[in-house]
Amino acid sequence: EDLKKAKKSRGKSKEVCGYPLSIFFIIVNEFCERFSYYGMRAVLVLYFKYFLRWDDDLATSIYHTFVALCYLTPILGAIVADSWLGKFKTIIYLSIVYAVGQVAMAVSAIHDITDADRDGTPDNMTFHVAMSMTGLFLIALGTGGIKPCVSAFGGDQFSDHQERQRSTFFSVFYLCINGGSLLSTIITPLLRAQDCGIYTQQKCYALAFGVPAALMVVSLVVFIVGSGMYYKAKPQGNIMLDVCKCIGFSIKNRYRHRGKQFPKRAHWLDWAEEKYDKLLIAQIKMVLKVLFLYIPLPMFWTLFDQKGSRWTLQKPSYDPSWNRGKLFTVNPILILTLVPIMDSVIYPLIRKCGLNFTPLKRMTVGMLLAASAFVSAALVQVEIDKTLPVFPSSSQSQLKLLNMGNNPASDEYFTFETEEVTVSVASSALTTTILLTKGERQTLLIPAVINSEWLLVSWTKNVEEMKRKKTLLMLELNNNHFLYLQTTDLTAKPEQGNNAIRFINGLSTEVRVSSSLVDFGIIKPSGYSNYSLVENGKITFNLSSGGRSCDYSREFGYGSSFTFFIPNNLESITVIEDIKPNSVHMALQIPQYFLITAGEVMFSVTGLEFSYSQAPSNMKAVLQAGWLLTVAVGNFIVLIVAELAKLPMQWAEYVLFASLLVAVCIIFSIMAYFYTYIDPREIEAQFKKSTDDDSDDESRQYKKGLEMASKNYKSDYGDHKDGRETKM
Repeated sequence: EDLKKAKKSRGKSKEVCGYPLSIFFIIVNEFCERFSYYGMRAVLVLYFKYFLRWDDDLATSIYHTFVALCYLTPILGAIVADSWLGKFKTIIYLSIVYAVGQVAMAVSAIHDITDADRDGTPDNMTFHVAMSMTGLFLIALGTGGIKPCVSAFGGDQFSDHQERQRSTFFSVFYLCINGGSLLSTIITPLLRAQDCGIYTQQKCYALAFGVPAALMVVSLVVFIVGSGMYYKAKPQGNIMLDVCKCIGFSIKNRYRHRGKQFPKRAHWLDWAEEKYDKLLIAQIKMVLKVLFLYIPLPMFWTLFDQKGSRWTLQKPSYDPSWNRGKLFTVNPILILTLVPIMDSVIYPLIRKCGLNFTPLKRMTVGMLLAASAFVSAALVQVEIDKTLPVFPSSSQSQLKLLNMGNNPASDEYFTFETEEVTVSVASSALTTTILLTKGERQTLLIPAVINSEWLLVSWTKNVEEMKRKKTLLMLELNNNHFLYLQTTDLTAKPEQGNNAIRFINGLSTEVRVSSSLVDFGIIKPSGYSNYSLVENGKITFNLSSGGRSCDYSREFGYGSSFTFFIPNNLESITVIEDIKPNSVHMALQIPQYFLITAGEVMFSVTGLEFSYSQAPSNMKAVLQAGWLLTVAVGNFIVLIVAELAKLPMQWAEYVLFASLLVAVCIIFSIMAYFYTYIDPREIEAQFKKSTDDDSDDESRQYKKGLEMASKNYKSDYGDHKDGRETKM
């Protein structure tokens, strides 16, 4: 009766071209939600690194923890929807939580909120961290909670005679997922690359998170608008809970009957026969066979999800907006391209060659492709490392000499293990001891006219800190013969592809240096300018001194550091290259993205297809939960391996992950070799037939007993015409 009422209630939604009008609201909702999620995730690691100022390891750890939570919460969402609230209310409530989380992320990225001194850097980073972590937790709860509900809710809108339309709906639904992902990974990084702010202009993470937040609100509104058209099935209980209860009872019952006096049973799940139906037990056995094969699978996701963390932080020569706006879209584009190519071309060709390319073999090849992708990433990292300068370790110091006379500078930094270095000038009798700072790079300025006043300069990342210290350090210079500028060194390439430049004045008069982007101010004789960051491209500097003026132009690449020395006249600028620009092009990363995506198509798509073909019809949700669990575990493995390994070189970490996946792949191939493919429908049919036969036997015996009872009733009490007792 409930099913009849349910079918009637589906008629509330009008049909358009044979499809319920309600599904169009669901499709738009899914597109907006996926745009919101993938758009936020596309710039998340960059937000951790460049806004919150976390190092690579912490940014990677928090990123993978967030992704793991996103794949753990679907189990909770499915249980809540099926056992308590129903799909519709679950989607509504968790979408509100989701939208609040996205808004919290957008607010956390507004640097002006705590930028009291208006220097472009938040003064209270605790506020921003707390807001962002709260937002990410709410997003993980929301996106994971609605993940198993939306597609199933869409499927509920179709009647039994609309099987073809339902199949088309799921295809369009999957297309919307990839379409939302593709557009968001193009648009969101471009939004981040814009400069915005109330008082100071910084990279616009607030806009990059704000647009996904707005799309999530739109998603929620669209879904609510279609409320009157939806078929809303009541909660019928969750099959995952039934499975867990059956397994728990079986283990408990087996433990109670662990003595030798109790006969053994063919399978440990058979100990649940006292309470649960044999068909349910047989279905759970089939599912457990597939779940057993899932054990090695998290290692694939360990590698796959690093394309959003470690690969993002890989630093070839790049325009940051091109990096995230173009290259990150390779994955969804390749998915949309490779899936039909694999199904229509590659797999049929393999079959024509007479090869039995089973689903488990495809998954094995997919794992090997993912391992190959990390080998490719390691090779790219080796090429990147060749272009990186050798920075001092925590126990070393580096010193470069800059002679403001005839020979401007040494070719390289000298590395010292001691904190004191004795420097002498051949043309004079002056010898002095220079104090160096461990773990820092410094430059010793030697005046053209040698006297007792030398200037020791330490490069700094923080321009404002340098400005604050400059007055005090100049007082030190007046009272002493040496100036030790104790600030943070530039012991890494400039961030986000910027270039670090500064000017040193070798003239006897003041020099003013400016450009359309940066004003270096007035540089005193034998003085230096503040360290400033400029973007790539051609920049023209204007130099003026004593009524004379000239322009100096230079083309800048990405990630370099230069010192421009002004000798005895403005026209002759000496360029000293402290850090070479990046020379490895971002396009070298394309092979690793191609390999990882090809691996995803062969592993993920085939894995889901195989899992569904090997599971009973009412156990699809259990397998979906198990599959999502492998993704979550894989992201936790990233944290564990990276923390335990502590490899100093990034390429070595890539090789380690590739090696681990190859080892796991060998184990999986052995497990797959001994796996026997089954047809769950045939097994279920046999059980149902057996049950029907048993019920027929019971019915025949019941009828015989009923006839005997009727005869006895007549012989003892006479014949009653109405026969109500016999019918009863």
